[in-house]
Amino acid sequence: MKHYFIFIILFAMLLACKKYDQNGNEIVFEEVYKANWLLGEWQKTDSLGTLKEIWMPLNDSTYVGQSYFIKHKDTIHSEIIQLTQDGENLIYLATVKGQNRDEAIPFKMTKDNDTLLVFENPKHDYPQEIEYIKKKNSFMLATVSGLVKGKMKSDSYALKKLK
Repeated sequence: MKHYFIFIILFAMLLACKKYDQNGNEIVFEEVYKANWLLGEWQKTDSLGTLKEIWMPLNDSTYVGQSYFIKHKDTIHSEIIQLTQDGENLIYLATVKGQNRDEAIPFKMTKDNDTLLVFENPKHDYPQEIEYIKKKNSFMLATVSGLVKGKMKSDSYALKKLK
């Protein structure tokens, strides 16, 4: 009897994770799955320090991540990232402590394919665009770009997948 009760609870929890529209049809979060290849731990180490980006699924419509740069055991930069599906849109939310009143900055996915994800927010100061390109053999290129004082600026980071 105890096992039956546990099964009922687990089944109810599983059903609660699914989302349905007004007609009772299950909503499938296809957009967030386009970013499946981002899941895991990525790293770039050079003479300046170590850049890490870690992604994991939170639920069926959201992936969470953290990006940070370490130099001589000090964390120089850290941000919390979230990829979440909002209707048919995939939104990249970046939160940097001490910036923007600690509120997330949204970037909407504007381009995608099997190896590319591009997110844009033309109203943000910098960057206005965030791009991830999946490369061969567990590598990716992350690029942030945009206008700074009327001039185009771009920073790219080649990261290797660790896990």
